[in-house]
This record gives sequence, structure tokens and C-alpha cells, in this order.
Amino acid sequence: MGEVTVPVSDRDASAEPDGRITVTRQGHVLLMGIDRPEKYNGLTPKMFSELADAFTQLDEDPELRVGVLHSFGKHFTAGLELTKFAEGMKKGDSVTEEKAQARVDPFALKRKCSKPVITAVQGICYTAGIEMMLASDIVIASKDTRFAQLEPRRGLMATGGGTLRFIERCGWGNGMYHLLLCDGEFSADEGLRIGIVQEVVEPGTQVARAIELANRIATLAPLAIQETKRSAMLYVEEGEAAAKAVLDQVQAKLANTEDAAEGVQSFIERRAGNFKGR
Repeated sequence: MGEVTVPVSDRDASAEPDGRITVTRQGHVLLMGIDRPEKYNGLTPKMFSELADAFTQLDEDPELRVGVLHSFGKHFTAGLELTKFAEGMKKGDSVTEEKAQARVDPFALKRKCSKPVITAVQGICYTAGIEMMLASDIVIASKDTRFAQLEPRRGLMATGGGTLRFIERCGWGNGMYHLLLCDGEFSADEGLRIGIVQEVVEPGTQVARAIELANRIATLAPLAIQETKRSAMLYVEEGEAAAKAVLDQVQAKLANTEDAAEGVQSFIERRAGNFKGR
């Protein structure tokens, strides 16, 4: 299992006023950091473009197995910096503005990442921040996290997946309660109760915990992990019949891999598997 090292930002805010996304490799794990803390990590078009690049790198690099999305400073993100997106919204432009849908969409509304992503959140996590974390697979929240899905207060609606994934994760009543009331912030414990958060941890430990879980996943057979995510996504998007229809053929494909042979051998020898992703 890889060593847990939490990245530290060295960004010069005056040189990069529109923020940036940091990319750090730790073994088979890719850390993607939102870095604009002086503006509550408010998201700009530049940052979304860099996020798409980072997610695409994770998806396409065979040596990378798991991603961790995190942020620097006291807050995850206050959401979009609306003044930088308002004109595009009037034209119906997508926030992510993917070029021919070639890159992975951080909201997972277009091209999706085939590999697991864990999101670590803290402090303010509003609007687009919630939608990005809900596009990931596992969410680790600091106890001080404050969530809010507030778009109707600005005459807009959540279009980064919030209207879909609140219902998917929480059920109709809990989803509508927070999507429609827009009644201010709710806590990490409430997020855990309704299902948008999987673990609540002490402040300052959320990124380390996310990396720890990512490292654990990265020790497993990567092809099997990716097919597990793909099967679950197929169920959500196309239903039970579609997911069931391909179970046997996918399992047969996996059973004929080198990793499956290694899995059997490691079972016989009572040791951890050494998986190569082939």
C-alpha cells in the first residue's frame, strides 16, 4: 500500500488569479487538487478545463488506478464563479465545454471516468462542488463541511448532475427536500444520513483518509475494479436487465486475464495478489 502524503500548495495567487488544478501522482493514485483558496476555491472556466485534463489523464494512463479529488485551504469550493459563466449559460453552453466530448467530464454527464474517484471535502461545499463530488464514487467529508445546493436562489437550477444524483443517492423525498427548499446549509452528518457522504472524519484528516482508501483500492485487480464500476453504472443508466445481460460475458473476459490467474495463485499461497492490470 502506498504511503499517504497530503499535497501542499505552492501557488502564487497573483500570478494565477483564475486558480489552477494541481496534479500529483502517488504510485497508482492520481491526486487532483482545486487550488484557489483566496476565493473559496470558486471555480473558473480555466479550472474546469484543467480538471477535464486531469480526469482524462486518470482515465487513459494504464498505470493510474484511482483518483482523489480534493482542495486546498479551509473550503472545498463555493461553486462556480457565476460572473465568468453567465454569458455561456444564456447561450446554453455546457459549463465544462468539452471539445467534441473528447475529454472526461468532471460532472460525468458526458464522457465518464472508467476508474474509481474518491472526493475529500471540507468547509464550504456548495452547488457545483456537490455535483462534482456526486459524480465521484466515494465521498469523505470533514465534520466541518457545510453543504448547500442553492441555484434557484440565483434564478438557475443545478445542471451539473445535482437534480439526477440527489434522487439517485438519497431517494425522492430527501433529494427534493434539499433541491427545492434551498434553505441554507446542511451538515456533514446530514449528508451521511441521506447518503451523499460515505464517511465523516475529523477536520484536517479528510484528504489523508481519501488517499488511504484509494491506496487500498489500488492494490486490487484494476480490470476487475473498472468492470465493477462499469456494471454498477450500467444498472443506474440502463436498468437491471441491461446490467444482468452482460454479467457472464464480462466475468468470462476477466477470468481469462493474467490478473485472474494471479488471484487464484495468491489464494492458494495465502498472500496478497500482485496485479498488473492485464
